[in-house]
Amino acid sequence: MAITLTVNRKHYAVSVDPEKPLLWILREDLRLPGTKFGCGAGLCGACTVLLDGQAVRSCQTPLSAVGAAKVTTIEDIRSVPAGKHVVEAWIDLDVPQCGYCQAGQIMSATWLLGQTPDPQDADIDAAMSGNICRCSTYLRIRKAIKQAAAATQADKAA
Repeated sequence: MAITLTVNRKHYAVSVDPEKPLLWILREDLRLPGTKFGCGAGLCGACTVLLDGQAVRSCQTPLSAVGAAKVTTIEDIRSVPAGKHVVEAWIDLDVPQCGYCQAGQIMSATWLLGQTPDPQDADIDAAMSGNICRCSTYLRIRKAIKQAAAATQADKAA
């Protein structure tokens, strides 16, 4: 039986086990490789996607839990108002080192700015605590989030 889901503003029909993790549907069935496999236990944040704007760990989210929710992956994060600015700040400040965790970092940062438009250090630390960066680019991540927050607010004021 085919299940329809919306990913990056497009509709897809997939014939898979409803308990298959969203991560593997994205990577294997839809050929969207930007969402990364990290720990497989929802602890590292590499697989983070937005589900109706909420940051979720796709490795722990079965297709059956998605329902009619809209999924946004790193491939379409620029369509989210704050996401565009997060990506620009990441590039501007040269945030990635190895880059493996950065898709998840960007997804979580975009979610944070959707919830907290002017985050303080404690807000950033709390929101990003579930995203592990083995290269320890945390200071650049924090700076990029603040830059993206300012750019997002400037857009809203314009």
